[in-house]
Amino acid sequence: MFLIMDDVMDGSVTRRGQPCWHTLDDVKLAGVNDGIMIEAAISHLVKIQYGNEPYYPRLLELFNDMKFITTIGQSLDIRSAKLDVTDYTMDLYKSIVFHKTAYYTFYLPVAMAMHLTGYTDPEMFRQAKTILLEIGQFYQTQDDFFDCFGDPAVIGKVGTDIAEGKCSWLAVVAMQRATEEQKEIMKQCYGSTDPENIARVKKLYEQLGLPTTYSIYEEESYNMIKTHIQQISRGLPHELFFKIMEKIYRREA
Repeated sequence: MFLIMDDVMDGSVTRRGQPCWHTLDDVKLAGVNDGIMIEAAISHLVKIQYGNEPYYPRLLELFNDMKFITTIGQSLDIRSAKLDVTDYTMDLYKSIVFHKTAYYTFYLPVAMAMHLTGYTDPEMFRQAKTILLEIGQFYQTQDDFFDCFGDPAVIGKVGTDIAEGKCSWLAVVAMQRATEEQKEIMKQCYGSTDPENIARVKKLYEQLGLPTTYSIYEEESYNMIKTHIQQISRGLPHELFFKIMEKIYRREA
């Protein structure tokens, strides 16, 4: 549901190698209503499947929290694109990632499984959330890198972060490293749909050594998260978190 809505707001053309839902001739902006129907269906299906279970209220609360937090993230994402690139900070970036991506992509499914299997200790949920939000940050940074440097044939979409002026990991790190002259290039070109300006930003990223920086970040973050997983102390299965990391570490799409 969120991906359908996000593609409409971003004006995206492809998603996972397929045309975005709203681009189909027989859908267009009616896709917004389809997204709302999917959202309503979530509550309906949860009620059908789990309505008589003692943890049903906690599941509803979990999904409601997810929708609230993710829409905050979407708002931050849209509003940040209207800022000057000089206003981008790592704190802003992390806030967007936590709200828009990490919570629903990683914490929601694990928290739901914990409810279904009888976990009730709030500390277990807190520890799981801490690890899963770190994984979510790791995952989104990968996505930001692929958006710029990934092969569209592999990642299944054409990157739009530069053209849309998104507060991405690459943009934040670039502004941290750039000289005054390079910052001017970012100010002039970032957020432009002109192919030449997009190419200038990509070239600047390469000049600043961001592909190498990303490789180092990926390796260091992977090792740090593994250490944090090993430190979980309240009976959560470490192998679950390691398996999630294995799926996304050094992925190409």
